[in-house]
Amino acid sequence: MKQSNLLAIVTCALGLAALSPSAMAEQLLEQQCASCHALQAEDYASSTVQERAERKAPPLYYAGNKFRPEWLVQWLQKPERIRPAGYFPAAHTVPGPDGDVVDSDSLPEHISLSAADAELASAALMKLTPYTDKLDAVDYEVGNISWRMGNLNFGKFNGCDACHRDAPDYGGLSGPELYSAWDRLQPKFIASFITDPVAWDPHTLMPANDLNQAAVQKLSDYLKVNGEDE
Repeated sequence: MKQSNLLAIVTCALGLAALSPSAMAEQLLEQQCASCHALQAEDYASSTVQERAERKAPPLYYAGNKFRPEWLVQWLQKPERIRPAGYFPAAHTVPGPDGDVVDSDSLPEHISLSAADAELASAALMKLTPYTDKLDAVDYEVGNISWRMGNLNFGKFNGCDACHRDAPDYGGLSGPELYSAWDRLQPKFIASFITDPVAWDPHTLMPANDLNQAAVQKLSDYLKVNGEDE
């Protein structure tokens, strides 16, 4: 009898635990996110750059170091495409009369979550913070720059517009659009990733341009000014 009572108590406790917000959030990530997004770091020491080509979507295991939580909650309910040519552009381009063009039919659509699930998922993702030390090491204070000077620096001087769009209708397609970057990303992540993208993702397609602190400051501040104008 005592064993039966104990079993009932344990079963009930497990059931309650499974219904806790934390458990529900973890279950949500596994069911809705894990099939495309990495929730744990890749073993880069034993993998090659081919791993990057095989990814379906960006890794999320450092989402809490990368995103703004308020943006996550809204975007998960109404996702808009961030990467015009998909996460691995070579898989989504076809020859056209004037060069390669994006095969939009091949681009997958992101799922939409309910408001409640978006809150749960965002809270769980913001707990994934293995790279806090990288943000702490960044010497970046939000500054200002004239939009015109920042735009010239972004495009003409650094060539960022070859891969990225800083406006919905202008710039490259192979990288994520950056006109919403300031709303989407934490400021120190922006500065840190520009400084050393390989430190965040050893198989990234983003080139390491060996920029000094002043150059990183200008680019980061431009994303702020440009984002505020959108």
